[in-house]
Order: sequence, then C-alpha cells, then structure tokens
Amino acid sequence: METGEYYPGREVFDEVIMSVYAPAPFIPVTGEGSRVWDRQGNMYIDFAGGIAVTALGHCHPALVSVLKNQCERLWHVSNVFTNEPALLLARQLIAATFAERVLFMNSGTEANETAFKLARRWAITRHNPYKTKIIAFHNAFHGRSLFTVSVGGQSKYSDGFGPKPADIVHVPFNDLHAVQAVMDSHTCAVVVEPIQGEGGLTAAEADFLRGLRALCDKHQALLVFDEVQCGMGRTGELFAYMHYGVTPDILTSAKALGGGFPVSAVLTTADIASSFHVGSHGSTYGGNPLACAVALKALEIINTPQVLQGVQRKRQRFIAHLQQIGEQFDVFCEMRGMGLLVGAVLSSPYRGRAGELVNIAAESGVAILSAGSDVLRFAPSLIISDDEIEEGMRRFAQAIERFIQG
Repeated sequence: METGEYYPGREVFDEVIMSVYAPAPFIPVTGEGSRVWDRQGNMYIDFAGGIAVTALGHCHPALVSVLKNQCERLWHVSNVFTNEPALLLARQLIAATFAERVLFMNSGTEANETAFKLARRWAITRHNPYKTKIIAFHNAFHGRSLFTVSVGGQSKYSDGFGPKPADIVHVPFNDLHAVQAVMDSHTCAVVVEPIQGEGGLTAAEADFLRGLRALCDKHQALLVFDEVQCGMGRTGELFAYMHYGVTPDILTSAKALGGGFPVSAVLTTADIASSFHVGSHGSTYGGNPLACAVALKALEIINTPQVLQGVQRKRQRFIAHLQQIGEQFDVFCEMRGMGLLVGAVLSSPYRGRAGELVNIAAESGVAILSAGSDVLRFAPSLIISDDEIEEGMRRFAQAIERFIQG
C-alpha cells in the first residue's frame, strides 16, 4: 500500500496491533523538550517522559546530532565484533559508579533477566547447586519475560502463562524482619527497586536497604538493585544507591540510559562478572553502536551538577502545585517518590480511578501516568523548564476539576 498523504488514526491501532496496550486517543507525531504535538497541531505537555525514559526531553539537539553522526558511520555489527561507542560508554559507566564490568542489552526486562541469571550462575558456581533462592518484594516490577515477571510477583502480570520459574519468594517491601524470616544459605540474591515504580512509587527506607546489604553479606548472597526506572539522575543522584549510600552487587539500568533510544546495562564487579563465560549469555542487538553513542551523550549531560542539582528544585515545584491542587479539590492524601519520580496518592473517595484521571488529563492536554490504580505518577524530563511545569500544572488542575465534577 502506498502511504501518500495517508496518516493512520487511533482506530487503526485496534485493527493492526495486538491488544496488550490501551494507548491514549491522540497520536504524538512530533516533540520538542517537554511538549508534543499531534497531527492536528494540538500541543500536549509531557509529564510522563515515555515512562521515565526521555530524561532530556524530546529530540534533544545533542542527542539528535550524535545519532545523525553515528547513523552515517556504523549501525550494527553484532557481538561478533565490539565497537567504539560501546567501549566508551562502558568506561564512563564504570568511572561514574561502583562497577568494574558492564554488559549491554536493549531493555529493562533484558537487563533484569541478565542480572537474575548472573546471580544464580554466581551462586551455583561459587557455592553449590542448591543456592538458587531469589527474594523479591510484593508490588515489585522487574519486566515482562517469564523470569522477570515471576520475580516481580504481581499476579495480574504473571498468571496465565503456565508454570513459573521456581525458588522465588516474595515478602513485604520495607519489612526487614520478613526478609530475615525467609533468608538462608540457599538464597542467591535479594532483588529490590530502591523506589518501586509500578508498585505505587514507594521509596525504600534507608535502614531497610542497609539491612538488606548486611543480610546479603551474612548469607553470601548478592544484592541486586533494579534501577531501570529510578536511575540515571531521576532521584537527583546519578543512581539511587548513591542517595542511600548502599552499594549493590549488581545494578540494572535502562529507560533514561539512552534518553529515548533503546539500550540497557547490567553493572557489576569483576569477580561476579567472571561467573559468566563466552556463550553464557548474549544479545544480537545489545551494545549496538547507535544505542551506545546516544547513551554516552545522555550520560555525559545527565551526570552533571547542573542537571542533578536541578532535579530537587523541580521536584519541589511539582510538589507545591500538587499540594495546592490537593487542598483545593481534596483529591490527594499523600505525596510519594523521590526526585522527579513523583507520586500523588488519590484520597479514599477516588481510589481505584487513577487510570480514568490519566485519560482526562490527556484530554486536557497534559500527559501523566498511573502507578497502580490509586497513584498518579509524574516522570518528566529532568531538564523540563519552569514554564512547561507551570503550563502543565495549569492543565492538570483543569483535568482534576473536570474529574471532580464528574
């Protein structure tokens, strides 16, 4: 079919795409900064950030320039060869973190799948074949593969696909005693999001993470931080573990790592990484030159005092607006999250209606997210302008008023 001047509408989605998503009625076609436009020229303020992905906004000039330059040089070589952007990105991630080795994948799911496989391989080869237990937490989210969705442990995502991987135990988040009760010599890893993303934007308590570190050391288990959503400057530090002062054994990064280009990474020590050997794991596209070139530039921009210090100031602006709206309409009962991962918990009369509010906000010209059915989630660009925050919050207040009025 010749496309010509034909532009598909939202209804085409239902005709051609598997129904695993329920996208908004409008279709963004262009973006700049924290603004997107549809085909009709309507402008929307983006407080969703591609689910915490577009950390530098849409079409950041520096990322566009790097991508154009790299796409005229080398796109893909597979892992039969290495490539310069991947090596440069790995060196910069190591220089900026606890890590000594890096492995690149394409998505958060793949990074977590890799981390969980690595943790089990390390435990089995360094200790014994029965040291395979993974401890994770209620309301966690670690991806959509069968292994990662099983570690996430939310039945709405994991049920209905047949037998799940075994030896995975879930306990309440921020409950160190619950972890102590199930942890033993068979535990290979504790897997935790420092801030639960899909699980309602609940931040870990510092004592809880410190306690997990101590328990892992005691039982010779690995502490795995899933920083797919909360990493890459989102909390005001490059990674959340820096905010808490608790160093994991393995850390996963994705989403904002590529500023919108698909790429993910698994960071760990040289000793743990040596549990893998040639052929243990891999990815055809992982660490491709296009993704790594863009991620290198994104890391260079994000990991600066100007960007990181600005995150907390912008959070305070968001919180001030949300508290004002909450007081005016009595719609919120709590603010959650850290940095520019902001959660507004709906008060009891409106529980269960977060998805409805997301749709009304879109109709009012502002893109937001939900984190479960009771929490609104805001994950904007880390460099969103004050003007964009003001305009977006004005539109969001209008959406709340429409919501309250029914």
